[in-house]
Amino acid sequence: MAFSFITYEVADRIAAITLNRPEKRNALNGAMVAELRNAFRQAGEDEAVKVIVLKGNGEAFCAGADLEYLQQLQQNNYDENLADSQELMQLFLEIYQLDKIVIAQVEGHAIAGGCGIMTVCDLSYAVPEALMGYTEVKIGFVPALVAVFLVRKIGEGRAREMLLTGKLITAQKAMDQGLITEVVPASAIAEHVHKVAVSLCTEAAANSLKVTKHLIGTVLDLPIKDGLGRAAELNAQTRGHEECKRGIAAFLNKEKIKW
Repeated sequence: MAFSFITYEVADRIAAITLNRPEKRNALNGAMVAELRNAFRQAGEDEAVKVIVLKGNGEAFCAGADLEYLQQLQQNNYDENLADSQELMQLFLEIYQLDKIVIAQVEGHAIAGGCGIMTVCDLSYAVPEALMGYTEVKIGFVPALVAVFLVRKIGEGRAREMLLTGKLITAQKAMDQGLITEVVPASAIAEHVHKVAVSLCTEAAANSLKVTKHLIGTVLDLPIKDGLGRAAELNAQTRGHEECKRGIAAFLNKEKIKW
């Protein structure tokens, strides 16, 4: 599949999706969102892919919505704006619910919609210089879509502070609040993310990653007894899975298994 605003590569079971509008600070428009949805769908369906790394080309990870795109949206009616918003909604949801692990490699600022994309990734690593936040209220907009995920990720109080003030925070503060996984120096981040991706590919079973990711994403929607009931069902189902049988056999035989 040919892309104009992103690049897509697969090597060693890792799909690299790169936002590729460096002259626009990788700002989002409708075409880029559509390409990202296609790329994640392609990676999700590719049996040769186990982990996905999302990154940006140039100085910024993603600066949010493209200015020309914002101007265009001013001419839309409600139904057109709803359809457009639902495209970004689907991208966020697809990343969040994808069967495969998605890692954000944030080597520059992640702002507004760009921070939203980072937020829905499973793991995220950022350079110390990166600033991130949701600035929508400062231009009369609302961070509506990301709010659904952010409250779940960092809690209501911290989400209120970020979403209502629209302030940018440092990568260190983002890590302290649980928004990102780790801060890594710029000289080491590419290698570090690659090592994490390789470790997931070789040291964790694909079915275990998929089931665990979906459990994390749904457990807050259930009362505790229902959540525990669902967890017990998943335990039982996983015990019968071929990968679990292989893993337990290797453990009992003191053999190192490479997934």
